[in-house]
Amino acid sequence: MKIIKQSDSNFQSALGALVNRANLDLVTHDEVVREILERVKHEGDVALLEYTSRFDRHELTLENMKVTREEIDSAYSQVNDVEIEALKRAAENIRKFHERQITESWEYEQDGVLLGQSQRPLGTAGIYVPGGKASYPSSVLMNAIPADVAGVEKVVMCSPAPEGKWSPHALVAADIAGVHSIFKVGGAQAVGAMAYGTKTIPRVDKIVGPGNIYVALAKRMVFGVVDIDMIAGPSEVLIVADDSAHADFIAADLLSQAEHDEEAVPVLVTCSEELAQAVMKELEVQTSRLSRQSIIKESLSRQCRLFVVESLDDAVSIANDIASEHLELAVKDPQACARKIKNAGAIFLGHYTPEAIGDYFAGPNHVLPTSGTARFSSPLGVYDFIKRTSIISYSQEALKKAAPTVKILAEMEHLDAHANAVSLRARKASEG
Repeated sequence: MKIIKQSDSNFQSALGALVNRANLDLVTHDEVVREILERVKHEGDVALLEYTSRFDRHELTLENMKVTREEIDSAYSQVNDVEIEALKRAAENIRKFHERQITESWEYEQDGVLLGQSQRPLGTAGIYVPGGKASYPSSVLMNAIPADVAGVEKVVMCSPAPEGKWSPHALVAADIAGVHSIFKVGGAQAVGAMAYGTKTIPRVDKIVGPGNIYVALAKRMVFGVVDIDMIAGPSEVLIVADDSAHADFIAADLLSQAEHDEEAVPVLVTCSEELAQAVMKELEVQTSRLSRQSIIKESLSRQCRLFVVESLDDAVSIANDIASEHLELAVKDPQACARKIKNAGAIFLGHYTPEAIGDYFAGPNHVLPTSGTARFSSPLGVYDFIKRTSIISYSQEALKKAAPTVKILAEMEHLDAHANAVSLRARKASEG
């Protein structure tokens, strides 16, 4: 970890590595995941039980694969009232935000032609929730609530229980969010179960939620059998800061990303070298006080970059090129700066809006495009659980009027059966 100035000879190469960071090495695990998916597809629950025993060191049975109401009630008894209230307050904010994303079906009619778009929720959605290095009840809320708001009939959740241990907080969050069925299965095998269906786990229409490289690759492989939200890369934050920023705030936010995992990407771009130097010192001081020091130090040494540029406009230009998952604007006029941002998963304005407030509480979804995909992707939302169907209706006269043009277009493509299907009706309409 070091400061890289715009005038340095390695500036462009260091920046280029960030801009082109979408380099998940999925091929390495390709055959392993393919085998898991094939076995789950053909062997169903038998394969799930074997893989759970092998990878999670947990002896599941068909009878206890699904979480019972009693287990959910037991989870509530293990979570204190303050924590339950915090989850409920966060859920309320998330629900309020996503309710604004609801749109209606529509149609219009002109000259005997009725056109429209019907919008319906998916029948079933599957949520994957990691259960490895940390517990993520916030991910449960962020993935399940938009599906519930959209009106999805059945929301299914899969999450591993390493050595039989489940996070009670995740169970409580799932109950608050409206999840219908929860299963103690994780990894690529859980993705396969939700994609193909087993006797115990239902087939779903869409799978959402983050996971490790095996989960990411499994989601990519089953796309087309089911829909997926995205292939998530390492978590990342880019902070654009000027000399009004607080070094301790900046360091704290970089560290909040670094503690996710060793591959997390914390980046600062500032036009103040003095701030960059102060942030360097703060990173060392604050790291010494944190519990996940080994993960943080690995992320900082491998992925953290502190760029010093000549102007705020340069910083904004770099932010647009990097297209970060999280973008903080720690500047004097964040609103004016935000108007220049074209690519970001979520934008956090001002010195008192840390990325962590978006992770847990504000309301907008924290499932965001990573690895530069914010150039063309959006946060998870209600619209991800809605399917749209076009509506088309022509009267006799409207079809008769359109027929000559359609015939020309069909013949341009040498599809005479298409032309005939329209011309036949037009002749019948003319004959009365």
